Amino acid sequence: MKRRSLLAGMAAAAVGCMMSFTAQAADWPAKPVTMICPWSAGGGTDLLLRKFADSLSKITKQTVTVVNTTGGGGAIGHAAIMRAPADGYTIGMITFELNSLPPQGLIPFTWKDFDPMMRVNVDAPALTVNAKSPMNGLKDFADYAKAHPGDVTIGNSGPGSVWHIAAAMMAEELGITAKYVPFDGAAPAVTALVGNHLTAVSVSVAEVRSQVAGGNLKMLGVMGEERSSLFPDVPTFAEQGVKATFGTWRGLALPKGVKPETKAQIQKALKAAYDDPEFQAFAKSAGLNLAYQDDKAFEKFLEKNANDVARVMRSLGLAKK
Repeated sequence: MKRRSLLAGMAAAAVGCMMSFTAQAADWPAKPVTMICPWSAGGGTDLLLRKFADSLSKITKQTVTVVNTTGGGGAIGHAAIMRAPADGYTIGMITFELNSLPPQGLIPFTWKDFDPMMRVNVDAPALTVNAKSPMNGLKDFADYAKAHPGDVTIGNSGPGSVWHIAAAMMAEELGITAKYVPFDGAAPAVTALVGNHLTAVSVSVAEVRSQVAGGNLKMLGVMGEERSSLFPDVPTFAEQGVKATFGTWRGLALPKGVKPETKAQIQKALKAAYDDPEFQAFAKSAGLNLAYQDDKAFEKFLEKNANDVARVMRSLGLAKK
């Protein structure tokens, strides 16, 4: 009887261990994770995601691989995220273009076709002028534009780009008209402003950083929710009475259909990776403004951003009718 009881006890213990192992094996992640980047290797989004992946790998004790799926101005990578298996082992970095491509009829899906998990960062544009300009704030800029109708030129990073939309939103909020001058990226626009060939540019703080620090340009205002940590003396638009916030953003999302319990585990791991001091230090040194939002807040942000972008693109004649 004792032997029978002992065997029964051993069998029960073995079953308990197997059940425990099965439960652990079901926990996320039980295998390597893939993160899709819709943009090329070496760019800002890629560098940010790779550093995040390093932190996530530390947290999960699993290999986290970044795959660059590029083309179509971000369309192909975003489609790859949306169509990935909904098992929790593919996470994508979604970007501003997910809200700017649909109004143009360039992709047949929107942010609502994903499960947003968290916002990672927002890079706000600054209204920047030549250092020799007599303008020192948004009121000066608006007054000048109204006194010189048709003369104000704002450089941006290309037709339909985030900074083109930012320029139009700035003009709308300031109640002025302006000519939008597209360049092949932010860098040549900034160079043109240094040469005094433009009235202003509407690119990010990071993209004018060196020229402002060098005394060639000056920022009149930042369109962010808060002042830039790089230039804390420059007030936001809101602080100058212009209630407008805008910027390019990056976040993490899953394809639709991942189980709620798996999503909860992923959410916890993503937040831990975001809070990793090494990731935080990298973002700060790279001039990338971290702006965390959880899944619910991120969804609300995406809804508003999508509506704002669509409205401005219609006003610019860039939206598909």
